[in-house]
This record gives sequence, C-alpha cells and structure tokens, in this order.
Amino acid sequence: MNHEYFMSLAIKEAENAMAHGEFPVGCVITNGETILSTGARTGTAGYRKNEIDHAEITALKNLDIADGESSPNPARNLTLYSTLEPCLMCFGAILLSGIGTIVYAYEDVMGGGTCCDLSQLPPLYQSRQIMIVNGIMRKKSLELFKSFFNNPLNNYWEASLLSSYTLDQ
Repeated sequence: MNHEYFMSLAIKEAENAMAHGEFPVGCVITNGETILSTGARTGTAGYRKNEIDHAEITALKNLDIADGESSPNPARNLTLYSTLEPCLMCFGAILLSGIGTIVYAYEDVMGGGTCCDLSQLPPLYQSRQIMIVNGIMRKKSLELFKSFFNNPLNNYWEASLLSSYTLDQ
C-alpha cells in the first residue's frame, strides 16, 4: 500500500475545503490501489456551523458497499485515509462500516477517537477489528492546520486546544 500517495489525495481534498473557507480535513477510501470514495469537511464556514458534515462521514456516504461481506472485496479490505484523526462520531461510523484500516496524518488532541479501548465499548463495537496507522504525511497536514488557524477569517475552533496545540508546533 502506498500510504503517502493516498494521503496526498486526502490532503488535496483538505486543501480544496480550506480554499472554500472550510476546516482542512480531507478523506479518501480505497480498496487496494483503487479509490472508491472521497470527502471533504463542510459546515465550518459561515454563520451557522454544523458538526455532522465531516470528511469521513461524507466519504462513507459516497461509498457504496451494497453487497457488504458477500462482495469480492468486503469492507474489511478497505482503507480510510484522513488528514486529521477521526473524531468519536466518525470513528464509530467507520467501525460500524467494517472498514479494516484507518490511516491519518495529524493527531486530534482535542477530539480524536482512535485511542478508544474497544473492549470497554458496547458489544456492537467490541467485536470490530481495525488497524490504525498514524503520522503519514503529518508535517504537510500540520502545515494546513497552521495555515487555517493563522487566518483571522477562520474562527472555527479558534482558541481551542487543537488550535493552540497546532500553533505551538
């Protein structure tokens, strides 16, 4: 697997989101070397913000796994790439989708969900097996977040733990 290549595509999704004033999170879902779905964060620009339209959720919505485990390439063979560690909502959705691997660039010290101890969660989640790879193209993703937080026009998560952690690096 060429994690850097697919993460670079997720970063392009994030750059596009940021070019539209959105929080720079991009996501790509692959099956081996084939891109199945992409997504970018929306809902962070403008007056009314939302916490639902995350890049991972958008990519999952765009993904068609209609045949599930009966397909020749079940969800456990899929890899999700994200420029930011998935939050609890996204991590739960990824687990429920059955995706086998999460690869992310930059850690979310404020809301990252991948460090959850699955054995402490309800049975629906306990049985899920997922591999997590972190830090792929971290520096490039960090640059995006620094640029976002340094722009006075962007007030999403302004003065937050994530903002201060990012700007202190």
